[in-house]
Amino acid sequence: MTITQRYGGPARPDTTGRTAHWPADGTAPAATDPAGGGVAGVLARMRALEAALPARDGVAVFNRVYLTVTETVARRLGNGAFEDPVAAGELDVRFARRYFGAVDAEAAGLRPPACWRPLFQLRGHPGIRPLQFALAGINAHIGHDLALAVVDTCHALDCEPPALQEDFDRIGTVLTSLEERIRESLMPGPDLLELADPLTHLAGCWSLEMARDGAWAAARMLWGARRLPEAAQEFAARLDAGVGLIGRCLLTPLD
Repeated sequence: MTITQRYGGPARPDTTGRTAHWPADGTAPAATDPAGGGVAGVLARMRALEAALPARDGVAVFNRVYLTVTETVARRLGNGAFEDPVAAGELDVRFARRYFGAVDAEAAGLRPPACWRPLFQLRGHPGIRPLQFALAGINAHIGHDLALAVVDTCHALDCEPPALQEDFDRIGTVLTSLEERIRESLMPGPDLLELADPLTHLAGCWSLEMARDGAWAAARMLWGARRLPEAAQEFAARLDAGVGLIGRCLLTPLD
C-alpha cells in the first residue's frame, strides 16, 4: 500500500509560505518553485538557472549535475520505477526547494544556510576545480537539505519517515549510479591521475553513500524530535554548521 493510498492523497498545500519547520539559520527557503508546480517546475527552474549563470560559475557546475539527476528521477517517476510516484515526486520537489531557497537568499543579499555558504562565497575562485564545486553542492544538498526535505514531506503527506524509505533508497540509487559518471566527466587531465594528485585525494575523502545514510539518520532524528522544537532546531543548526565545514574543506583551492 502506498502512502497516498493509505492517507488518501497529499495534505492540503501549505499557504503560509513555510517549507522548513526548523530552518537551520532562521530563514526558510522559498515556498514554491517559481517556474510552476511539481517536478516539471523544478526542471524548468534549473534550466533557467543554467541559462542565466556563467558556465564556469561554481553554482552553475552544481546546477548542471543536479539537473542531470532530476531529469533521471523524472523519467523514472514516469515509468513506474517508484513504489509511490506521488510521494517520491513530493520528496523530489521539497528537496529542490531547499536549493532554490539558498539560491534566492543569496541573490537577495540574505544569509543562506551555512552548508551553502562556502559554495556561494567561493563560486568564482580560479584555484578551485569544477569537481570540487560539484561535490560541495552535493554535500550541502545531501548532507543537510535532504534530511529536512524528508521531514517536510512527512508533514505534507501526514506519514512517518519509514513510509518514504523505499523511494528514498530508489532516489539514492539514482544518485549513486550517476556519481561515478559525474566524477569522471569533471575530473581534469588523463583518465588515470596519480594517487598523489591533490584532487584525487580530496574527491576520495567524501562519500555520497555515507552522506545519504547520514541524511536518513538525521531525518529520523528530526522527526522523532518534532514535539521538542528547541532540541530539533539545535540539532538542525549543528547539522547545517557541520556540513558547511565539510563544504569548506572540499573547496580548498588546489592551484
